[in-house]
Amino acid sequence: MAESGSDPLVIRKLEFIGGMAAADGWRPESELPEVAFAGRSNVGKSSLLNTLVRRKAFARVSRTPGRTREINFFRVNSHFVLADLPGYGYAKISKEKKADWKPLIEGYLRHTATLAGVVQLLDIRRDPSDDDIQMLDYLAELELPTVAVLTKLDKVSRLEADRRAGEIMRSLSLLKEQVILFSAATGEGRDELAEAVASLVDITRSGSQ
Repeated sequence: MAESGSDPLVIRKLEFIGGMAAADGWRPESELPEVAFAGRSNVGKSSLLNTLVRRKAFARVSRTPGRTREINFFRVNSHFVLADLPGYGYAKISKEKKADWKPLIEGYLRHTATLAGVVQLLDIRRDPSDDDIQMLDYLAELELPTVAVLTKLDKVSRLEADRRAGEIMRSLSLLKEQVILFSAATGEGRDELAEAVASLVDITRSGSQ
């Protein structure tokens, strides 16, 4: 999937397909490989997605974390589908809404046959939450390929970033090859993430042929 030049993921066409609001609700036909993006509501997922696809307003950056209530699907280059999962763990979201999201997210992850992998976002400044740990445990249970992206790299010094990354990897038993350090503000880690996404898609496409 890598294009010529330095960018491993050149976005030539980007289409919003629609949103899935309930576990038994509408979703696009599972024909293309899908890559899902997950993380806490304030982890910087919208900014990361905007940076990844090089579109300033691709994923709306909300002033209020946790407002995305659906799984939003985007077709990329007619080659794969990007699935933006609702952010979890925001304290001001009602227990009823959290109860709705759990079957939506877990059902999607368990029943999407063409799911190539999941990009799990973690704030490099914070210890992983119980929700983060539960999500990673669930992905491991489903044996889904997982890339962990440590966001907000620009908020800490390089020395602190290395220290925090080591602590998070040890606490979650993550391999160094699974982890990408990322900053939406500087763009650091964008190409590494793009390459990881392209690799997940290519592996799935080659395996289905």
